[in-house]
Amino acid sequence: MNKTTGAATATPSARVTPVVVHAGVAYVSGQLPRIAGELQVRGKVGAEVDLDTARLAARLCAEACIAALSDSVGEANIQRVIKLTGFVASAPGFNSQGAVIDAASDVFLERFGSLAGAHARSAVGVAELPHNAPVEVELIAIVQSV
Repeated sequence: MNKTTGAATATPSARVTPVVVHAGVAYVSGQLPRIAGELQVRGKVGAEVDLDTARLAARLCAEACIAALSDSVGEANIQRVIKLTGFVASAPGFNSQGAVIDAASDVFLERFGSLAGAHARSAVGVAELPHNAPVEVELIAIVQSV
């Protein structure tokens, strides 16, 4: 459990590092909508998962990104969010991926403000995500060397 965000940091497989920092840039592995390690939502957006639920899932993903990054470098060392990539498991015909990932963007803007939280972004519709999750978010941030 991350003390700052209250979000639980997911335990990755042995092949994945949650955060890699190189030359002041932190790359956060894709995070799923989990609370205390448990996936909170399953299914495709536009079928089993409605837009509002998908947006809540995206917020959980963003909070998990912050938790992973804070656990790695300390929240005080996060200087700027620069790139967010959101993946939305989309049912055929669902094309509001941007509206889903807006909720993740909101988390970073609320947490870090309009300057440090502002970021470039991609919102991508995909056929499937791990564990039948509806949303996955990955992050790139600038961090102070620790």
